[in-house]
Amino acid sequence: MKETICTIPINDIFMPKDGCPICRMKDMLEDQYVRFITGDAMMEPNIRVETNKKGFCHRHFSKMFESGQKLPNALILESHLQEILDSYMPKKLKSKPDKKQLEGIKNEINSCYVCDRIEWDMQHFMATIFIEWTKGEEFRKLYNEQPFICLKHYHFIMDCATAKGGLPSKYLSEFHSETTALTKNYLISLKEDITHFCSMFDYRSKGQEWGTSKDAIERSIEFLTGEKPQ
Repeated sequence: MKETICTIPINDIFMPKDGCPICRMKDMLEDQYVRFITGDAMMEPNIRVETNKKGFCHRHFSKMFESGQKLPNALILESHLQEILDSYMPKKLKSKPDKKQLEGIKNEINSCYVCDRIEWDMQHFMATIFIEWTKGEEFRKLYNEQPFICLKHYHFIMDCATAKGGLPSKYLSEFHSETTALTKNYLISLKEDITHFCSMFDYRSKGQEWGTSKDAIERSIEFLTGEKPQ
């Protein structure tokens, strides 16, 4: 596949052939945005306006904190906390809760600037993946050589493929078959490993080999959730 500005990230994602490629895509974006938010974005007023309003989920607050950049984190929190005070805390105490205020707080605690950016970028990455897949054999071969696509991202891929502006309908059946095979085949092998893992606790299995089942629990969690267990 000829590399362009658009396809280089796709090559980087699919070439390792290690785990779910869409998980790698998400991890790559997540790392980039955490570094960006605690780095260059500190001097971008339009981004600070957005982060002040949206804030971050626990996962991304934690990753930002783990980056070791304490001053950027403190500055982000300073303006974000002020935004909450100005937007959602009443100037004077009232005798009963304000429904509009409570709804605003609910939206606030369920929003995250990084999550929104990742979702937007992943949608656009998928559009590039569809274009490369329809071009022919080279990328399709690379796509089908992936170890698996996790259950979470199988749903994401097919949702994008069937959405308006997704994959052209004439390609949909074949794309669905190839993508489903990546998920189903791994699911079958995973179920076999979990069954073998369970059987190893039976006294009748004494002396048998664990084979590939030793890490079956961890791999099952990763497959089902798109996240490696902590």
